[in-house]
Amino acid sequence: MDTNSSSKTKIGVLLVGHGSRLPYGKDVVTQIADMYREDEGLLVEVGFMNMSKPSIPEAINSLAQQGAEKIVVTPVFLAHGVHTTEDIPRILGLNNGHGNSQHSHGHSHSHEDENQVEIDFKGEIIYTEPLGADRRIAAIINDRVNDAL
Repeated sequence: MDTNSSSKTKIGVLLVGHGSRLPYGKDVVTQIADMYREDEGLLVEVGFMNMSKPSIPEAINSLAQQGAEKIVVTPVFLAHGVHTTEDIPRILGLNNGHGNSQHSHGHSHSHEDENQVEIDFKGEIIYTEPLGADRRIAAIINDRVNDAL
């Protein structure tokens, strides 16, 4: 990440995962966060929509306690869906959450536990696009295919 060294703003980065009863997704998002933190030297936390901890509000509060004045939130999802366009923005208190907390999708779980912790952060939250179609992801797929052959 290119940062302006004359800037006095302390940047925090939050990588958001879905959450699961199984540990694998949390492990992967945490490993990605560790790599990013090591490479960029920024404050980096992970937060999950549900089932896994820390929650998104807990992670935001952790970054705030570490002195972050601006937090960049990146969903570690490949594409947009209800979670990236409605649920996560709503949890973050952003206007683009469309105000619709009720939705239906093909797996059952509750989003009720995500609001147990209130976000205590007065700085700016910037919400990015999900990972999306990217040649770097295609290169990873190529590696997996070649490893399998």
